[in-house]
Amino acid sequence: MRWILARNFENLLALPSSSSEVKNRQFVGSLAKGLEVLRAFEPGESYLGNLELSRRTKLSKPTIARITYTLTSLGYLDYNAALEKYALGTSVLSLGYAYLSSMGITRAGRSHMQELANHANISVAMGSRDRLNLAYIELAHGSETVSLRLEVGARIPISKSAMGLAYLFALPEGERNFLIDAIQKGDPKSFNNFKKRMKIAFKELKEFGYCVSLGSYEKTVNGVGAALRLREGEVFAFNCSGPTYELTEEKIREDVGPRLAVMVSRIEAELFTQPVRP
Repeated sequence: MRWILARNFENLLALPSSSSEVKNRQFVGSLAKGLEVLRAFEPGESYLGNLELSRRTKLSKPTIARITYTLTSLGYLDYNAALEKYALGTSVLSLGYAYLSSMGITRAGRSHMQELANHANISVAMGSRDRLNLAYIELAHGSETVSLRLEVGARIPISKSAMGLAYLFALPEGERNFLIDAIQKGDPKSFNNFKKRMKIAFKELKEFGYCVSLGSYEKTVNGVGAALRLREGEVFAFNCSGPTYELTEEKIREDVGPRLAVMVSRIEAELFTQPVRP
């Protein structure tokens, strides 16, 4: 069973080639392409046309036309005739809501995250892996937070963020090495710098339970990350972020970082007192 889970972990980076689909009879290529079209929409985007979808997914225009017609018929896309473009439909919202509602970790983390956000007047996020990114699945903002007002569904690179490095640290060694190899293949020029930051981050995580990012993702934004691994093997990462003039390195190390580490420990303790999901 563990072998199957590891293979599933590795299969989420990109659509397989046509030859790979032929070898794997269990893989439904048409379904995968349809889902690839849905994930082409970024948070905050309203409409995309077939040409834009073709460019983002690297699927041919005839294939895109068939997929968008099918997804519109099923309610997963809405078509605007005046714009000749598509928007995500209500059925996608239903799927996303069902996913988030089923996750005990978001319920356990929500109040703790808001408490920390209010205390330090920062943004606190929880993320889960989406290929080589972390997708925000829960967010809390301080009352006066103005920087990085990202929303649920936003994605940030694993390799460039504190929460991404914390996520890697919490993974089993085999899965961690798989992602590190993929990061190297995706951006070989920046890999040496990434390795240096990862080494420092892992040392901080081992010693303090959190790691610090000073302008590595956005020059004007500092962040601090931590992560936990559930009994089922899932890993979730957390970060706090704020403008450099507000969330200084001193504030991170003396206040926000330690509080984040404690927050994650409390969420973990609450989850581990609950029954394991079947």
